[in-house]
Formats: sequence, C-alpha cells, structure tokens
Amino acid sequence: MRVPLFPLPNLVLFPGVVLPLYVFEPRYRTLLADVQASGQPFGIVRILQTSKESDLPFQDRVSRVGTLAHLRHADPHEDGTSTIIIAGGDRFQVQDFHTDHPYLSADVTLWPLEAEGDLSPAEAEGAAQATARELLSALLRLNPENTEALRAAAPEDPLLIASFAASVLPLSPEAREDALRARTLLDRLDHLLGQVPTTAKTLN
Repeated sequence: MRVPLFPLPNLVLFPGVVLPLYVFEPRYRTLLADVQASGQPFGIVRILQTSKESDLPFQDRVSRVGTLAHLRHADPHEDGTSTIIIAGGDRFQVQDFHTDHPYLSADVTLWPLEAEGDLSPAEAEGAAQATARELLSALLRLNPENTEALRAAAPEDPLLIASFAASVLPLSPEAREDALRARTLLDRLDHLLGQVPTTAKTLN
C-alpha cells in the first residue's frame, strides 16, 4: 500500500483522534490536491531530526512508524493555503520511501495491535477496560479544573481512551511515539498510565 506522507516535527497521530492541520507549503498543497482527487488517506509520521540538526536525506530523518490520516474536511483560503480536519486511522510501518513526487511517499504495511497472548479474549477485554478506567481517572485527577470538559470529551472504548490520553497528557513526542509503537492495547494503556506520576510531578 503506497501512501503520501505528511511528516510533522512533534505530532504523533493516534487512531480515532480528530485534529486540524494548516497546509501551507507548496508540496503539501500538492499532497492535499492528490488526496482530494483520490479519496485515499495519507500518512502522518514524526520528523525525528530537522534539517538544522542533520544533513541526512529527509526520508532518513522521519519515523518509520505512523498513522493513516483520513481527510474529513478541507477549507481552502484565498492565498492557496488550507485548513483541514483529519481523523486518525490505522497504524502502519514504512517499508520503503519514495521521492518521485514533490512530497515524500512510502510503501506501508498496516500494523494492528496484537492480541494478549497470555489472556483469553474476555480476560484481555476486562483488563483493558479496567486499565482504561484507571487511566481516565488519572487524567481527571491531573486536570481538576477541566473535569467536566474531559468527562464530556472522553470516549468509552479502551482503544480510543488510550488515544485520548496520549493526546491530552503533556508527553514528549518520543513518549507519544513509544505509546503508538506498543505491541498490544494493554501495553499502550500501561505505558500511558506509567507516564502519569511523572507528569503529575512536573505539573506540581
């Protein structure tokens, strides 16, 4: 599966997360036009090093793990730029990069979360539900002034709670990508829950 890539320096997109993006560079205006014409998703990957930090080729300075972005809405502006709304889809791994377009593209393989090998499906679901509830409670404790807004915005599905937490917690890009790379849903939830004490100390 070949997809256009929209690398960003600090953004890690998670499944189910809806985000606005401002498209202003000419190469990404071209990407947007191609995506609108094809109706296909594009990929969000994190820039690991900027051109000021490394003279490596661009494709060697971006992550090989990302998330498909589905275009929900595009609002073009008079100057040729656009504000778009995207929704996170499936996680993927990059197999090969391509530089035959103005923007970077890649052959990718979808990378679904694995099943919990030592738990039955029912046990895994129960563990994920319990950890997701604990994670959501931790988020509320970290943000007592925004409790009502967080409760209203929080999803119920454990996968989406993990995505919500990864977006809300003030994590480093590296910690967010570690969560995205988690082998199982429970691993992702546990990783995010493990970030909460450190975050709480930072906030206090």
